Amino acid sequence: MTGVIAQTITTPRITTRVLFTGPESGTPVLFLHGNVTSATWWEEVMLSLPGTYRPGGYRGIAPDQRGFGAADPNKKIDATRGMGDLADDALALLDHLGVAQAHLVGNSMGGSVTWRLLMAASERLLTVTLVNPGSPYGFGGTKDVQGTPCWEDFAGSGGGLANPEFLRLVEAGDAGLDNAFSPRAVLRMLVYKPPFIPAREDDLVAATLRTHIGPEDLPGDSVESPNWPFKAPGRWGMANAASPKYAGDLEGLYRIEPKPPILWIRGSHDLAVSDAAASCPGALGAAGQIPGWPGTEVFPPQPMLGQTRAVLERYRAAGGAYEEVVIQDTGHVPFIEKLPEFNRIFHPHLETPRT
Repeated sequence: MTGVIAQTITTPRITTRVLFTGPESGTPVLFLHGNVTSATWWEEVMLSLPGTYRPGGYRGIAPDQRGFGAADPNKKIDATRGMGDLADDALALLDHLGVAQAHLVGNSMGGSVTWRLLMAASERLLTVTLVNPGSPYGFGGTKDVQGTPCWEDFAGSGGGLANPEFLRLVEAGDAGLDNAFSPRAVLRMLVYKPPFIPAREDDLVAATLRTHIGPEDLPGDSVESPNWPFKAPGRWGMANAASPKYAGDLEGLYRIEPKPPILWIRGSHDLAVSDAAASCPGALGAAGQIPGWPGTEVFPPQPMLGQTRAVLERYRAAGGAYEEVVIQDTGHVPFIEKLPEFNRIFHPHLETPRT
């Protein structure tokens, strides 16, 4: 978009495309995109940052993360580190740009990276904004707000559960609507709240089509399991990195100092991150879409919202501060669906002092 500058930047960790808005001297705001997307999805938000066109405003920074967009395809995600590779990439980018501290905004998978950055480098984060973030316990295979695994091998999470037809169509560059699993159709059904269609839908679809596909990318590898749904996480790619098997010990989150103020924004009709998400194995099993479901006692739908809320309540009890705000009639990307309303919540948060 006009006003967005794209640069190819090489850090000691990765070469990737980074989008910038606002004055170079502005206060940095780092945006981390979600799964099967890229930095392109943040452009409207970045252009609407306060002071974008004057000195003293905010400087938007949004990289294509490892495994997505124009990031170096030879750089793979080591899933055994959870979100460690992506968190370290983000910190290396800040170092390369000479940024000591920044505001941090993460959507979906970018929110999952944000949990890791909070634990790794809270002193560098002025504020944190989580937009429909992935659960701090990871995606799939947990049964309660404490993140208890359904199975010891974390079956029900990882790369073996990705929809192969969707991935085939991404790899084929299918931008149409002839197939119910085409990227455009899936975005309209699961990411935005119908009947919303973004003004820049073609750009957003194009960004999704640049997702890196393969056994070390998306979906990654998997391991056969005796436990329903008979797939456990492998060791490569984003789907495996998002497994609770590799989420790490969250106890460190409550001990960090300083504790940046956290704003949790979510869409009221988010189907991707909820207590009964559309792609959650427990929810799919309960709906009869994955045969052999062992029932609610063994493998219920993952309570993603309850898990996030429980973790943030503990963060507050440990001396941190958070606020949860729901934007009505929006799905997984309220910053695209209702940008003015999103900004009315987001912009004041950027002025919140750290505790």
